[in-house]
Amino acid sequence: MDRFDFVIVGAGPAGEGAAFLALERGASVAVVEREYVGGECPFFACMPSKTLLHAAGIHALGGDYPWSKASARRDWMISREDRDVPDDSGHVRSLESAGAVVIRGEGRLDGPGRVTVRSPDGERTLEAAHVVLAVGSRATIPPVEGLEASGRWTTRQATGTRELPRSLVILGGGPSGAELAQVFARYGVRVTLAHPHDRLNDRDHPRNSAVLEAALRRDGVDVRTSARARRIVAGAAADGAHRVELDDGSSAEGHEVLVSTGRHTPLDGLGLETVGVDVGGGRLHPDDRLRVADKVYVAGDAAGGGQFTHVAHYEGEMAVRVALGDDVRADLRAVPRATYTDPETAGVGLLLDQARAAGLDAFEVSIDVAQTAKGEVAEAAGHVTIVVDRGAQQLVGAFLAGPAASEALHEAVLAIRGRVPLAVLADTIHAFPTLARVLGTALVDAYRHQGRSGR
Repeated sequence: MDRFDFVIVGAGPAGEGAAFLALERGASVAVVEREYVGGECPFFACMPSKTLLHAAGIHALGGDYPWSKASARRDWMISREDRDVPDDSGHVRSLESAGAVVIRGEGRLDGPGRVTVRSPDGERTLEAAHVVLAVGSRATIPPVEGLEASGRWTTRQATGTRELPRSLVILGGGPSGAELAQVFARYGVRVTLAHPHDRLNDRDHPRNSAVLEAALRRDGVDVRTSARARRIVAGAAADGAHRVELDDGSSAEGHEVLVSTGRHTPLDGLGLETVGVDVGGGRLHPDDRLRVADKVYVAGDAAGGGQFTHVAHYEGEMAVRVALGDDVRADLRAVPRATYTDPETAGVGLLLDQARAAGLDAFEVSIDVAQTAKGEVAEAAGHVTIVVDRGAQQLVGAFLAGPAASEALHEAVLAIRGRVPLAVLADTIHAFPTLARVLGTALVDAYRHQGRSGR
């Protein structure tokens, strides 16, 4: 039996973050991965989708970026040149060069301090002082009649296709669905986006949702809100496209159907019951030190703190710090989130209703970007909206849409994380003309008028 200070199950951003920090601090580490070392982000999610958005943006403005060039660059980004599947050997080399032992196979807990790895080569048992579960998530496939017969796509097929679909129906209008809708629409694909809620990306601020919907409609996307797929009839259209029947009585046609309705954590088979963890409800419930059992930690998508690469990396490192005795706790009050469409939308913290439901004396200030210097020089639409706790005189939420919203957001992230006084934020100088300057103006307005000009 091999013994390690840390056995990390899963080698996505959370697992890699945990492994590299543990190695840096002198611990011995084994990393167990059943599929791709590096996880979804570099091969099927963040990196390919963002490079395709970049290419589509240039193409939409008349630049020299045809689909063939975009597809080739995407393949280079995901290490898939001249291959059918991505090559994760670079991630393996990085871990092994740092001192980790990388083991291919399915890892499961086998009682306290033990992890069993099953692979085509046999079974191997590892002894661990600490176990970090960083198993990521998988696409959730809704139980829609006829979906499988349509040969449905998930984001893996959508971000990896080398041929543009003739037409596309996307089920789900969250960040991934919206981003991919814009990519394909800008390359001339007829795209229908069906979302079951009354606005796109419905967990975001309503103004962000409105900007997102307007951007997609501008690019030719047929946006259907309050519409859920009821049945799919494969190949029912005259040209062989699939007919997607929606519960609002309408239908859409697409040669491909992309499912983008969320993700779930694969907990079955992890052996959590062997360390006394109840997985009822299909979720883990770690404490604020990311523990689910004695010396067993969870990080990334499985921890339930937000399915973002940056959260996964943070939690992976946090789990190692806690295991090694640092007096720290995970703080997820200020998690930035962004949708990288054109224009971008971004947010952090609490919506106004959420703040008031939490008992805060909160108010909101909003500025229309089109009416600012940044909007004029960049011919840009959007908004900056902030939520302020009047009692504590602190920022508790910020929501932006416009050029580089994902970058401008981080002043608000730091302000919420550090509980920076509103007076300090209002007295901070912001470069002109930028979206950050619009954020600064909102902060000044909030400080001087305490919501009297907001709502």
